[in-house]
Order: sequence, then structure tokens, then C-alpha cells
Amino acid sequence: MSDVPGVVPAPLVVEPSSQAPFVITRSTVVVVDADEDLLPLAVLTADLLGRVSGRAVEIRHAELGTAGVVRMRLVEDLPPGTEPYRVVVGAGRVLLEARTTDGLVHAVVTLRQLLRERPDGGVEVEAVRIEDAPRYPWRGLSLDVARHFVAVPDLKVVIGLMGHYKLNVLHLHLTDDQAWRIDLPSRPELVRRSSAHSVGGDPGGYYSAADWDEILAYARARAIRVVPEIDVPGHVNAALHAYGELTPDGRPAEEYLGTEVGFSRLHDDLPATHAFLVDVFGDLADMTPGEYLHIGGDEVLTMADDEYARLVRSASAAVTAHGRRVVGWQEVASVPDLPAGTVVQYWDTRVDPAPFVAAAEAGARILLSPASKVYLDMRYEPGFPLGLEWAGTIDLRQAYDWEPDALVAGLPPEAVIGVEAALWTETLRTLDDLTTMLLPRLAAVAEVAWSAPARRDFDDFTLRLRHHGRHWDRIGLAWHRTPDGGGGGGGGG
Repeated sequence: MSDVPGVVPAPLVVEPSSQAPFVITRSTVVVVDADEDLLPLAVLTADLLGRVSGRAVEIRHAELGTAGVVRMRLVEDLPPGTEPYRVVVGAGRVLLEARTTDGLVHAVVTLRQLLRERPDGGVEVEAVRIEDAPRYPWRGLSLDVARHFVAVPDLKVVIGLMGHYKLNVLHLHLTDDQAWRIDLPSRPELVRRSSAHSVGGDPGGYYSAADWDEILAYARARAIRVVPEIDVPGHVNAALHAYGELTPDGRPAEEYLGTEVGFSRLHDDLPATHAFLVDVFGDLADMTPGEYLHIGGDEVLTMADDEYARLVRSASAAVTAHGRRVVGWQEVASVPDLPAGTVVQYWDTRVDPAPFVAAAEAGARILLSPASKVYLDMRYEPGFPLGLEWAGTIDLRQAYDWEPDALVAGLPPEAVIGVEAALWTETLRTLDDLTTMLLPRLAAVAEVAWSAPARRDFDDFTLRLRHHGRHWDRIGLAWHRTPDGGGGGGGGG
């Protein structure tokens, strides 16, 4: 099935060609129409080709002949949606086509994965025709920056990896008991008092408004939207530490730098609580373009069901007041009358799935993040030096060999909006820690989320993934050489 070595996720349609490969030479140019808003992407593409080939690649707005051209254009003759794309490679020409710039980003990623080193030291792309589109519209990574802060340069590395595997949603878990990681204008004490540390007293940090704009722009250029999470009504000790008015006795909570969960909570009977929710979700909406805001909602262990429901509704109202859709962890499925189009993020496969099926029947969309498959902070195997094991260990095959349609009994497949991996950082302190846990398993989750079931096969996947190890090494990433072969050896990519 490996029609195209090295392309991950597996494309929908692949037609190998008998033509000679396309060779990048000193005369190679990237061509885009002057009246299309593709110049930023053309610059990224020319830079990519130049870096891998060691030759400067020019950008033009008109073709001067056909040899050595990488042509980028928007077209209508592709399936509907923002992400379908086409790549056609012949001996003297590469054609990258899509309906939108997001689709063209995916085409460029596929081109990058097709690049191969020649024996003479040059770079070529084998002749092929690829037409591709994703299975799910939401293909995400949830990254916990609260337990251990992830600085902007390191976050950009993670975003780059997401783009390389056509993931399109970065869900940032910005707040928790240990820290608050985004500066909101209405509540400056949140970062002044609750951002300096991480778990165990490690250094902390936060994103300023300028940092946030930089993150959003960097992600957007790679066809990734950012969904920020403010976790309420539990996981709120950092907020209680910053604002004593949120506690029943009016006294700020003590700083907490451990890893227990479920002990902190907001209080529905305090007027300050509802003003707080309006402020923080209003600021977040003003600072973040897009359709969704995440309200958390998980692991509230010391609150009656009726109070929990009232607070979830209050947070949801603060989100929908700004024209956004609500995302919440699976516990919110128990709340009656969720806003239309709410996304329920399913994570704990140990519980009764009936509430999620009922929520879907009432109009919710379900985002699949089964901890036993896609929580990439779980150890690869017992004794692995990083990660946890509360959801078991997850090797490469476990991250790959599962079918979203079969995960939740009784859930209609059309209710599933997508698949999202998660990386929690209780034990992860550095960029090397993050990439070790992500690679190679992030590529496996990406293929589950993107590729049609008929195009997925674990043995074939590991053969294609072997071409990626050298790419990770070349850009200096730490990664786990799994015994089942993922990422090992191979050529460029």
C-alpha cells in the first residue's frame, strides 16, 4: 500500500507516475498569480525548497517556460471544503492546487514529505499524482501549558510538528490549579500572582498579549486555529490565589504546585464568580479569533450536580454572548440544555457512555480524546522515564490501531467532529521532554484523524514513518525510537 514512501497521514488517492522525478535545481522557481493572496505561503515554500536543497529559490508571478516550476494556485475542481488539495509531480513541474490557502498549506506539507536526497547530494521529488482530503474537520493537539509553562519558541516547534502532520487545532490548556498562563486586561492579578511557578516549584511564565498575537499568527500561517481553554468551575486554585473574592471567606487560596486534582472550585452563590466568568471569557474572545472557546468543566469532585450545572451554564453564556461555540470536557454532557453546537470532548473511556450519546442526540458534537489511546503523556512502556500510567501505557500501535466510529457504543458516526491528542505536563519540563512524548505517536494520531479507514494499515504506516526519523534528527528534535519501528532509519522528509 506504500504508493508514496514517507507521506503521513496517508493520502486519499495516490497515482504513481512513470515520469522521471522532479529535480530541484538552481533554476527552480515558485510561481503564484499576482492577484491571489498566496505570497506569504509562496515565501514559506521557496524557503523550504531552498533550505533542503541549499539553493535559493525565486518567486515569480508568471511562468517563463515549464521546466523547474513549482506552481501554486487556487482552483474549484476539488471536493467541497477548505482543506482538499492536489499535488501533481512530473519531470519538470510540480503543481500544487487547492480551493483555499489552508488546502495549499497541506499540499506544501505533502511536497515537503516527498522530497528525497539524490546520490549526488541534490534533492528530487518522485513523479506522482495525489488528491487528498481529511476524514474529520477537527484534528487537534491539546497541550497543557499550566502545569509546566511552554515558552513561545518551544510552542512554535510544537506548532510546526502539528502542521507537518496536517493537524489543524491547537487546544491550549492555559489555566489550572498551579498557574494562570495568559494575561487578560480585565484581571491583571491572574498573571501577577499566579504565573511565576510550575509543578514542583519549577520556573513558570505567561503569554502577554503580544505573545498571544505571535502564537496565533504563527499557527494561522500553518493552517492551525487556536482554541484556548480557561478551565472552570474546577481546576481553579490559581484564580483563587490571585483573587480572594472568589473564595467564601474572601481570603486568597495558597499557591499550589502539586499534581492532585479535584480539590478546587468556584462558588455559584458568590456574585464575584459570575463577574469573573464574564470578564475572562470576554477578554479571551476579544483576543482570539475563531469559532470556539473551551470552558474546561472536568474533574469537579467537591460540588453538587445542580451547582455544577449552573456554573457550566454561566460559563457557556459568557462564551455564547460573544458569538462563539462552547467546548467542554466530557463532564459537561450531564448538563441539560447545552448551547446549540456545543463540542463535548470525550476523554475517560472507563465511564458510562450514555450521557455522550444523549448529548449527541440533543445536538452536541463529540470530540474524541480517549486517554487510553491519545493521551501522549502516558508512558510508552512500563518504566519509561517520562510520563504517567493512570490510563495505562501507550505504544505506537495503540496510538494508531483504533477506529473512532467504534469507540463509543451507540454514538452516531456523524456526531463525531474529530480526534484530538492530549499532552499533559506534570512530568514534562523541557522541549526535549515534549517532543520525546509526541514523536512518533503524534503522527499515528494524525493519521487516525485524517485518513480514510481503507487507507490505514499499521505495517504500511510504520514503513512510511521510517522516512521521518532523519527529518527529526536534522532539525534537532528528541524522539523515541520505538521497538515497533516508528520513525526509525529512512531517508529525508
